[in-house]
Amino acid sequence: MKDSTTIFDLIRHGEPEGGPMFRGSKDDPLSDTGWQQMRNAIADHEHWDLVLTSPLQRCQAFARELATAKGISLEVEPGFRELHFGDWEGRTAANILEHTPEAISRFWSDPVACPPPGGEALADFSQRIQESWLDWRQRAEGKRVLLVCHGGVIGMLLAQVMSIPLERSFSAIRVPYACRSRLRVDNTEHGIMSCLESHGPVSL
Repeated sequence: MKDSTTIFDLIRHGEPEGGPMFRGSKDDPLSDTGWQQMRNAIADHEHWDLVLTSPLQRCQAFARELATAKGISLEVEPGFRELHFGDWEGRTAANILEHTPEAISRFWSDPVACPPPGGEALADFSQRIQESWLDWRQRAEGKRVLLVCHGGVIGMLLAQVMSIPLERSFSAIRVPYACRSRLRVDNTEHGIMSCLESHGPVSL
């Protein structure tokens, strides 16, 4: 077997219209600031073999623009959409704290046992991300991939690669707007080894 290295550059979407909230599956577009954040995070000289994106427009619109500009193939992966926050979709943390402070406190203390009311269980979210990750890790072997997705998705991917417990996956790593991370996957005769190479601002 020939050894191979696959690079996944992850980037969270920029600021959406409406500002910070539990957005989840709420399909808001990027604000003007969000577009600028994304464009500032990518250098002209950078190139990938494939752009992979969440289907939500705060990710897909920029991914499509970038793929077209650079002449790169674009793939939309539904499995990389954000966690669904159920009854909290479209609400701010301040609003939830005002009305049901105990619910949001339980979520931050134990998100595995106390998901948002009507929301996606963290274990199900983890399984969805894991399945999509393993699929694309195989399909994109030996390539350089840019994945445009969400803070929750990136946090979960980093947690899985770094063996962070599920209950800490949502709070262990800060992922601000347009934050970039790099995962490296080496497929060798000794097995598949994945690691985090970088996280945060990059030198462009």
